[in-house]
Amino acid sequence: MTNTAFPLPQDWRDAVLVGRIDMGEGPTPIVVKEGRVFDVSKTAPTVSELLEKWNGVPSGKDLGDINDLGLTTAWSGEKGKAKLLAPVDLQCVKAAGVTFAVSAMERVIEERAKGDPGKAQAIREELASRIGTDIRKVVPGSPEAAKLKAALIADGLWSQYLEVAIGPDAEVFTKAPPLSSVGWGDYVGIRTQSTWNNPEPEIVVVVDRAGKTIGATLGNDVNLRDYEGRSALLLGKAKDNNAASALGPFIRVFDDKFTIDDVRKAVVELEIVGTDNYRLEGRSTMTEISRDPLELVKQTISEHQYPDGFVLFLGTLFAPTQDRDVKGSGFTHKDGDVVRISTPKLGVLENRVTTCKQAPPWTFGISDLMKNLMKRGLLGA
Repeated sequence: MTNTAFPLPQDWRDAVLVGRIDMGEGPTPIVVKEGRVFDVSKTAPTVSELLEKWNGVPSGKDLGDINDLGLTTAWSGEKGKAKLLAPVDLQCVKAAGVTFAVSAMERVIEERAKGDPGKAQAIREELASRIGTDIRKVVPGSPEAAKLKAALIADGLWSQYLEVAIGPDAEVFTKAPPLSSVGWGDYVGIRTQSTWNNPEPEIVVVVDRAGKTIGATLGNDVNLRDYEGRSALLLGKAKDNNAASALGPFIRVFDDKFTIDDVRKAVVELEIVGTDNYRLEGRSTMTEISRDPLELVKQTISEHQYPDGFVLFLGTLFAPTQDRDVKGSGFTHKDGDVVRISTPKLGVLENRVTTCKQAPPWTFGISDLMKNLMKRGLLGA
């Protein structure tokens, strides 16, 4: 795992980072370069505007070394000089689901094989012989994918999740309203009624209004497996709740030291530490994603406009099966769990689990932001 006490990327001296902090006046866009923090609010009062006009690191007020800002977690009991916010503001928060077809296929095969590895391999080989290729190499939307779908339907193995896993259309949904995501060191929320839920550690790409992917950050697409499992039509209640979208710690802007290829090759690690001494670790390897990140961006923006830009969760390979309490019951969160999501090029996103009702309510919306910026004399800058 990356050093969780220092949430910057391991190569932070080479990274150009964009984020937001609140030092008491209100949300302030910042750029971090070589560990120094620059307030760029006079150049661009919102991160959305900052990234739209990005043509290199803008000038700004030097706030000093990031370690001197006194950033602390919400549960530490310490009072810092600044609060680190989610690194986006006016952007729409979108998410892509079931983007790792191998994982979706394996779950279907495992269910049919009922835990017998030999039977599972026989199912894979039989399907491969019918479509003419290894099912793990099937490209979504391809002729081979259409053959695989027909074979799965014939065998009674088809599901709506496989449609978006190997079909031509990706699952893309709205995860959260603008300004509602929480950042590093804040609480994430689980619906009070949920009894089966988990984090979803993901890389999140940042896209401008023209559809250009300009950077990436980390995200926790908090998921309620019991709600979505009951019906796909409950996706909104499973995904969009108070404090259920976490982003951060910063956006790393693409340059000659960090590109979309780094996203494609990234390994995202997850660590969960409970107050009951429970510990779980996992990882999601982006090389196994079925659809290229830029293809997911293209499908998101093909017939929809985002004048303030958008961010897109790319999905995860991680699905926790490790039992927590009762054997066979699998994993679910408990109040107080600390969740750390990391990858060396993006740093660490750390949050603590509570319920949606106990998490700080989301009260600062777009109109509040506009009023705050006007009061500070930043509008029209």
